[in-house]
Amino acid sequence: MNNEFQQIKKNDDDQRGQETVHADLTEKDIYYREKILKGSMLRVVLYIGIPLALFQSLNQLFAILDTMMASHISPTSVSAVAYLTQINFLLSAIGGGLATGAGIQISRAYGEGDFMMVKKRISSIYTLCLVIGLLLLVVIFPFAGLFLKLAGTPAELITEGVSYFRIQLIVMVFTFLNNIYIAVERARGYSKRILYLNLSVIVSKLSLTAIFVYVFKCGLEMIAAASLISQLILFAFAIKNSIAGDNAFGFSKKCITVSKDVNLPMIKTSIPIIMEKMLFASGKTVVNSMCNVYGPLMVGAMGVSNNLGGITTNPQNGFQDGTSAIISQNFGAKNYKRVLSAFYSTVLVNVIMSTFICGITVLNLNFFSHLFDGGDPEFQKLIISVYKFEAVGGVPLGVFAAVMAMLYGLGKTRLTMVLNVSRIFVFRIPVFWFLQHFTSYGEKSVGIVMMVSNVSVAVMAIVTALIVIPRYKKQYM
Repeated sequence: MNNEFQQIKKNDDDQRGQETVHADLTEKDIYYREKILKGSMLRVVLYIGIPLALFQSLNQLFAILDTMMASHISPTSVSAVAYLTQINFLLSAIGGGLATGAGIQISRAYGEGDFMMVKKRISSIYTLCLVIGLLLLVVIFPFAGLFLKLAGTPAELITEGVSYFRIQLIVMVFTFLNNIYIAVERARGYSKRILYLNLSVIVSKLSLTAIFVYVFKCGLEMIAAASLISQLILFAFAIKNSIAGDNAFGFSKKCITVSKDVNLPMIKTSIPIIMEKMLFASGKTVVNSMCNVYGPLMVGAMGVSNNLGGITTNPQNGFQDGTSAIISQNFGAKNYKRVLSAFYSTVLVNVIMSTFICGITVLNLNFFSHLFDGGDPEFQKLIISVYKFEAVGGVPLGVFAAVMAMLYGLGKTRLTMVLNVSRIFVFRIPVFWFLQHFTSYGEKSVGIVMMVSNVSVAVMAIVTALIVIPRYKKQYM
């Protein structure tokens, strides 16, 4: 009897809320939703995935150019940016994880046709991210130097980069909110809008950085200021498109709630992703430190090799992001066969695309490596020695990205955490340690460990899919 009363009360509360708050769809939303739920799946994957793949690729280019401009200030500036970026990434993992987890649950509610739930989740996750971002800012900002010291930052980098780090903390708050906005647009299927908006961010960031560094001869903190201005531009678009009155994807103060039904699925989905991102970032720091035994040139060669590998893997990540939203939405709509169709389509696209892109980089490795060697033949040799092994994992990682998309879309984020953590802490760090202490491969170990970890985690992902898919079919088909 008590349960019946609670359900009636909940329905009454919803009806009262809906008298003043509406969660409607625009004609464009209806068109995209029908397309994602009923259209040719391969076309849907390509339509949603291509702009996101381009976005990821442009991000890679932006990171390379940003580093090149930092090097114009001083060699220490490059090291400071690289080191502090890892610390920022650890902190940003909270917002990034919440955005990914919330996006999955928003897409699911959208597929279910519960548009009021979509609006409540969007409004509540914006609020949660704002509160967490401001708390981190208040706690860390006044003690930035001490925080960096406790994080093990070298003293010379603290002196060089503490102002940069403080500005990046402010950037982080807006990035938290912008990540939610991007996740919401991805849930709607608006991948072209994501591409165009992020292009504006990249162009403004690079332009401002170039002006500050090359024209005004500013220091490192102005690179962070350029990041802040570019994120504010994206935030302005986010506000404009999120305060959309009766739209289901708009923000409404009246829809902010602490209800478990609204928030718990988003938080439970997000926590493993947050842990995954933080552990992955810390693991990469350990690997970089292990490379120091081969000298500073090898650390740089590994970084360049990672950049070259990103030419292949960043587009894969774009399709991963797009497909996870497609799968989540179709799962919510109970289109269970289309979930697997999206997965198989993404495997096909990623394998073909990865083979093509990776093939181009390998066949033209002398050209690509020369872009980064600074005219040093020894450095170019090291880049080639690392990347020729790392490239072996390019195509398998395409399959890995497709499996991750399926797991994210189904909300199985504990499995994605296990896979990504295993990539670093099972297949990379222990293997690297073994190669360094029990083999005579020497510098080749750096490339070999990248190949082993990337191929091994792809095999692990395939085995995971072979377990998950039959269970999925048995439960839902």
